Amino acid sequence: MSLFLVVVGIKVFELQYIKGDKYKKLAEESTIKNDTIFANKGNVYAADGNLLATSISNYTIRMDVISVDNNVFEKNINALTKELSKMLGRTPSYYEKKLRDAKKVKNRYLLIARNIGYNDYMKMKSFPIFNLGVYRGGFIAEQRTVREHPIGKIAERTIGYNDHRGGAGIEGAFSEFMLGKNGWRLKQKIAKGQWKPINDVNEQEPEDGKDVITTIDVNVQDITHHALLKQMEYYQADHGCAVVMETATGEIKAISNLGRTSSGKYYEKRNYAVWESHEPGSTFKLASLMAGLEDRVIDTSTVIDTEKGKIFINNRKVEDSDKDGYGRISLARVFEVSSNVGIVKAIQKHYDNNPEKFLKRMKQFGLDSQTGVNIVGEGKPYIPSVKEDRWSSISLEWMAWGYGVSLTPLQTLMFYNAVANNGELVKPRFVRELKVGGKTVKKFEKEVLTKRIASQTTIDKVVKVMENTVKRGTAKGIYSPNFSMAGKTGTAKKYIPRRKNKDGKYEGGYYSNRKYVASFAGFFPVKNPKYSCIVVIHEPDVMKGYYGAQVAAPVFKEIAHKIYTSKPSSVQMVTDSVVSKTVNKDYNKYYAVLSKYKTIMPKVVGMSGMDAISLLENMGLKVSFTGMGKVTEQSIKRGEKIRKGSTIYLKLS
Repeated sequence: MSLFLVVVGIKVFELQYIKGDKYKKLAEESTIKNDTIFANKGNVYAADGNLLATSISNYTIRMDVISVDNNVFEKNINALTKELSKMLGRTPSYYEKKLRDAKKVKNRYLLIARNIGYNDYMKMKSFPIFNLGVYRGGFIAEQRTVREHPIGKIAERTIGYNDHRGGAGIEGAFSEFMLGKNGWRLKQKIAKGQWKPINDVNEQEPEDGKDVITTIDVNVQDITHHALLKQMEYYQADHGCAVVMETATGEIKAISNLGRTSSGKYYEKRNYAVWESHEPGSTFKLASLMAGLEDRVIDTSTVIDTEKGKIFINNRKVEDSDKDGYGRISLARVFEVSSNVGIVKAIQKHYDNNPEKFLKRMKQFGLDSQTGVNIVGEGKPYIPSVKEDRWSSISLEWMAWGYGVSLTPLQTLMFYNAVANNGELVKPRFVRELKVGGKTVKKFEKEVLTKRIASQTTIDKVVKVMENTVKRGTAKGIYSPNFSMAGKTGTAKKYIPRRKNKDGKYEGGYYSNRKYVASFAGFFPVKNPKYSCIVVIHEPDVMKGYYGAQVAAPVFKEIAHKIYTSKPSSVQMVTDSVVSKTVNKDYNKYYAVLSKYKTIMPKVVGMSGMDAISLLENMGLKVSFTGMGKVTEQSIKRGEKIRKGSTIYLKLS
């Protein structure tokens, strides 16, 4: 027995004095943890200050009923349940029963409410009992951050994301800057799988991410999105995109990418404008024409015999959309009516023996290079080389009318924008600046890639034929005497690549007679262009139409028309104040209130979230919101006096 007591004594001594610190540390580690408090990501803003993406805090509220003194509990339970009833909707008796039942079973982690906004969280902190904090009031708040897009699905792929899906768009490109620095707090284990904060304050506050100011103009974006969507729905197209670029700066003012679901609805499926490289078809004829003009082997007055609209080159057919042909016409007219035969014959005659000379011009125009935009996944352009195995006796001629080459819509637009910009090739830009606490820390200036891609003489000539294409050529259907536009239609058959089907047999390897790509690229107004624009629509219903003039050009016209001011054509100008019924609905009414009562809160319930946020930010308020759609609740009531810099909380449907 004595020996046994000695052994026990030694073990007690060992546990208490030798290994005591070790086991004490293990015990603490099993009951205390360092919990991360995630920082809010930086916001994404449009160029005009509208919010495009933001982080919203949601809270789950729980209660450690045991930590509340019985006297405090009994004295204040009625007042607490009345406040909970007002906020959460159930009767006071429901909450009283819930709290008393929790007290009986010694629940230290009672769920009170999920997914409440910051405003309700702050109110709840002041409720009776809860206002005593974690230790004496049992108030436990768990924060969760969610990402919201105030303008909904518009430009969603370009705004992007950086989460389990990967990094896409602007958020993906600038994720390191936007993420911020996480904070942390200590939590204590109170039951199986349940933890609560040890004290009322965070051990280390999180540092929120930095803001990105984009070049997107919400009004132009709205116009572009709805113009494209309307046409896509009518033609039941598979997918498409439209991009608007500011000519002088390269700033992207709008970009819409729509893909069709199996149910026939459209959404921002992929960033087709940046990602998808495809054969452009007749929009490439501008490059062919410019090459000949730069080398002075042709002129717009050069007469070409288009014969009867059909020729064969090495047993491969080239034909015009007009089956009767156009006969002998000038090269300017070849471009205007988009004669495939005419442009192929012109390029074949002068470059067949020296295709490298033609290819050199394509490089000069910047068509062999990516734009270099700060968005992951830009498609690569393809301009063939005579050194490649795939170069054939028809490669040059097929390039002339836009086949055997591949470009993304944004790459094509960059080229057209250079023509509108008197030959200056500027890099497309989605981001204007980066900000920290309202202060600019980095500015993205205009970047000139090539000072002049062609002579002014060439530029002037092609601008004229592009203007005439709208006035009397393939795009005459969109001509308006009230405002000027210049551009080129494109219609290309889609190539179906050769691949194995599910039966293991090869199929494809041909150009489809049922699937087309309709496009239009151009700029407006013709004199001193303000914007360039491209519209590309894939696989429209051929029974309704598939030519670029029918399918894509009307989208271009609607965008241009809605951006133009109502000034007469003799003094045409473009304004940054875009006229859009969709965006400006009810604005006059609300801004009339704002101008009259600059310190009085207007009613924003019923307004779209985008409009309400814009209005309130212009009043000098900070806006926090949950949900998307229309405003259903506002934290500052109509008629109340407001103070500049105050925060208002909105709930959207």
